[in-house]
Amino acid sequence: WLTPAYDAETQAEVKRMLENEDKTELIEAFYKDLEFGTGGLRGIMGVGSNRMNIYTVGAATQGLSNYLKKNFKDLPQISVVVGHDCRNNSRLFAEVSANIFAANGIKVYLFDDMRPTPEMSFAIRQLGCQSGIILTASHNPKEYNGYKAYWSDGSQVTAPHDKNIIDEVEKITEVDQVLTGRNPRNIRALGTDFDELYLNKIYELSLSSESVKRFHDMKIVYSPMHGAGVRLVPESLKRFGFTNVQMVPEQAVIDGNFPTVESPNPEERKTMSMAIDLAKKVKADLVLATDPDSDRIGVALPDENGEYVLLNGNQTLVLLMTYQLTRWAELGRLNGHQYVIKTIVTTEMVDAVADYFKVKCYECLTGFKYIAKIIRGHEGTDMQYIGGGEESFGYLAGDYVRDKDGVSACSLAAEAAAWVRDTMGISLYEWLKQLYVKYGFYQEGLVSVVRTGKEGAELIQRMMVDYRANPPKEILGSLVVKINDIQTLESFDVRTGKKTHLEQDKSNVLQWYTEDGTRVCVRPSGTEPKIKFYFGVKATLPSVADYEKVRAELNDKIERIKKELKLV
Repeated sequence: WLTPAYDAETQAEVKRMLENEDKTELIEAFYKDLEFGTGGLRGIMGVGSNRMNIYTVGAATQGLSNYLKKNFKDLPQISVVVGHDCRNNSRLFAEVSANIFAANGIKVYLFDDMRPTPEMSFAIRQLGCQSGIILTASHNPKEYNGYKAYWSDGSQVTAPHDKNIIDEVEKITEVDQVLTGRNPRNIRALGTDFDELYLNKIYELSLSSESVKRFHDMKIVYSPMHGAGVRLVPESLKRFGFTNVQMVPEQAVIDGNFPTVESPNPEERKTMSMAIDLAKKVKADLVLATDPDSDRIGVALPDENGEYVLLNGNQTLVLLMTYQLTRWAELGRLNGHQYVIKTIVTTEMVDAVADYFKVKCYECLTGFKYIAKIIRGHEGTDMQYIGGGEESFGYLAGDYVRDKDGVSACSLAAEAAAWVRDTMGISLYEWLKQLYVKYGFYQEGLVSVVRTGKEGAELIQRMMVDYRANPPKEILGSLVVKINDIQTLESFDVRTGKKTHLEQDKSNVLQWYTEDGTRVCVRPSGTEPKIKFYFGVKATLPSVADYEKVRAELNDKIERIKKELKLV
């Protein structure tokens, strides 16, 4: 890194770290290579082999280029899409990547400015490209950036391509292996004309334009969290017919330092506080937010006292999916050939809603690439995808995008709010409570147990071995009646001893189901030194008036399960 192969600024920074008495910074920057994992690269920005910089990004792009040239060698022209969000260096990394693809003879569609991740996914499909990348670290803190690789169907890469790309990236060990000769003829800019195509596709999802006409001036507060949703979410809401959308002014400023939040994650109440404060001031009917690359959605709704409740990802998913299914049914579009998708740790309320509408519900591993894989598997059949999502604040309506889409989710959430006002005279929050009365009150919880270092990793593996050998016989006095092992793809009926095969991808995950409808899911993280426990409990909600009482009982039940499993 001190040779002329690296730029002067990089060399100077390495020298500074070498000369510093405290070698911590140097060690952190170089003690390993930043790994190109199954989702791509993600790391802290800076100089060094373990950092996000033009050299690590360059090696990743050359590796991906080499794999594309092998995989699509019979195509006369390979093409890719390159997108980026608002993060510091995202544009630089995008341009470096575009130049390397172009130098490899690959045609590049480079967005002229930051764009939402879902629009990049849409572009791959729309333009018939073989791959695409987006420079984003999603909702991570400002020090981070990332590089996500996508395949020809617009989804993040899955097996076997993920491992094969990793192999190619690992072969790039020297800077001079990366082709950098400029070839601008191979780069084409994507601008506002392309946004039109994407926004028009989103508008095709609209189900209740008459309701929107009657409640077009419903007060909506929106925060783009300094990121890529700033232009497209308000524009999409406008196309749906909403005329009273207020952006949080401080957070409408594009800034990769995210000056108004610790972490730009709409899952966290303190991150949403500025939007909620504005909503209180203007008495908004709905608060929406997207993370910096605008794939995740945050929703807050006023309760009967005017206090704003931040929905969790399961609640947002249930509202959006139930809205879609209800309207599809009313419009006569359901004919038994539709399906929805959820992940294995997402609320089982989705199953209850799907059953009610006689729509098939598929379950898959955590991660939108697995949702995309199921959609891909149904292409060319008479089965039609409606919507799907996961508990971590991601939803996808329609199949023209193959990753979670905060832009379309915001538009549908606003339309759902207008529709319930128009048809029932109630708020979206009130409707959520009514859904709990109709389908059962499902409540979820999560505990992450962190165990660091080599010992920690071994302990986590031992926990999974022990749980497989000695699963709990009962949870809070309710018998465990079914055990799903996603690693062996076996579902075990404890009462009959019968085993059935599970149709999905393998993963080191266990699920325990009890007689009273409780579900516990145990899943070691693939990227961090922790093991996650997901809890799902349910009860009957006699009436909306009983909501707070039953909610408190369910939360208490989750706390008691945590204690029984010795997790707190």
